Amino acid sequence: MRLLIFPFVSLLGCAMACQGQPHASEATQTHHIFISDTTMETAIVASGCFWGTEYFMKRIDGVISTTVGYTGGFVENPTYEQVCAKRTGHYEAVAVQFDPSKSTYEAVLRMFFETHDPTQSNGQGPDIGPQYRSAIFYQNEAQKETATSLIDLLRIKGYDIATELLPAAPFYSGEGYHQDYYDNKGGTPYCHGYRPLF
Repeated sequence: MRLLIFPFVSLLGCAMACQGQPHASEATQTHHIFISDTTMETAIVASGCFWGTEYFMKRIDGVISTTVGYTGGFVENPTYEQVCAKRTGHYEAVAVQFDPSKSTYEAVLRMFFETHDPTQSNGQGPDIGPQYRSAIFYQNEAQKETATSLIDLLRIKGYDIATELLPAAPFYSGEGYHQDYYDNKGGTPYCHGYRPLF
């Protein structure tokens, strides 16, 4: 069994943000179910703090847009504080829209696997909890087959993959201050880093 070790720059991040006070704008923030552009393909992935996941997804050639949010749970229109309190069943996730003439679903998933630790259960680095689990939410059988093939390949290489493979569920966009977090605030992810696996 191989374990992936990522250098964690700081123990501060999503987990600490969960413990902070709600932003004033949250009281009036309206969440929406994400609707994809039918001319583009959409991948939905969860790999720990959605700030870091989005940071790397945005850097894939052919990616048109990214939206951070919540999916996989049982509460409609969840807030960040509800998800942090572990009462919704939701994952922090990113919906990635890309141009299929410029990139592929496999390319998105390779970046997904290579920028977090898919062998860690119930969290990523210092961020521990069900909302930080590693998961792929497939939209159709073709996506499921691609994800299964990559997971099988990594297992053959000796990695004990904890990533869950789940059918897509309603995806609720996150609060505005979470979108494009690192591009707006500067800096780089504290618990995501690139490491080739394939």
